[in-house]
Amino acid sequence: MNKNYRVVITDFLSDSLEPEKKILENTAEVLALNALSEEELIGKIEEADALILYHLLTLSRSTLNRLKNCKLIVRAGVGIDNVDYTLARSIGIPVVNIPDYGSEDVADTALGMLLSLTRGIHFLNSRLRSGHGEWSYTQGQPLRRLRDSSLGIVGLGRIGTAMALRAKCLGMEVSFYDPYKPDGYDKALGIKRAETLQELLQKVRVVSLHCPLTKETHHLINANTLAFMAPGSYLINTARGAVVDTQIIPEALVSGKLAGAALDVLEQEPPTINVLIQAWQDPQHSAHHRLILNPHAAFYSEEGLAEIRVRSAQACLLALQGKPLRNVIN
Repeated sequence: MNKNYRVVITDFLSDSLEPEKKILENTAEVLALNALSEEELIGKIEEADALILYHLLTLSRSTLNRLKNCKLIVRAGVGIDNVDYTLARSIGIPVVNIPDYGSEDVADTALGMLLSLTRGIHFLNSRLRSGHGEWSYTQGQPLRRLRDSSLGIVGLGRIGTAMALRAKCLGMEVSFYDPYKPDGYDKALGIKRAETLQELLQKVRVVSLHCPLTKETHHLINANTLAFMAPGSYLINTARGAVVDTQIIPEALVSGKLAGAALDVLEQEPPTINVLIQAWQDPQHSAHHRLILNPHAAFYSEEGLAEIRVRSAQACLLALQGKPLRNVIN
């Protein structure tokens, strides 16, 4: 067995690495660091020929500049905000992602959150479990039928499209805002296009976020944009935590501006104690029963996790063999 190269998985994985080793067994040694911070990488990745990066840490300038032999960085996922891919290109390191990974799983989670919020499933379960109110459907605000109600999608990429198709199956009227999407997708999918974020927020009942995190989308949902939404709206975020200024969510729930919010992602993971976490933890808080938080889990299914591990290892193999790469983002 001629292992001339070393592939290092920076974070997230800590098992036997069987999927990766099976693909790279004749080409590279595979090592998992299971690091929780960038500082833990010091002295351990400098000689790596390829890196696989999940979502628990960031590769910044200081780390990239220490790499001596790296031929590829794989962002094992869709989002690319946790690697300085521009700098990587300037020093000759291509960065690839796995753009179709988890599309079904994230869309399924977003749909599940939509149903749980709009049908009162989470609210009623949470209230009754903590001993609030009567054993009756009349606890919350009136629930409306989903058919013919409106969903607004921010970001019509692979996941946003999957979400649109799922909502259409429920009979919802789907609109989207994505200034980078070419004309025609609205007609192909049978949905409506909003020319501005304000236009979208003003006309829909549920907003589901599926955009990448960029300078443009950082805190895209904030006090100013939230004001465009109708009272009693719902907000779902399975994209990136910093797309939403989460500090405004508890008050929006208390005031009734939002009837419910479901967040799979947060700006800091795991979160520190802040107004959002306090509301989520305290059954006496007026926002508590209308708030769903998940630990960045929408991407996960056993099938999806197996798929991304194989795809990431295959990308490394192509780079180490000097073959053309797929999904280069820089």
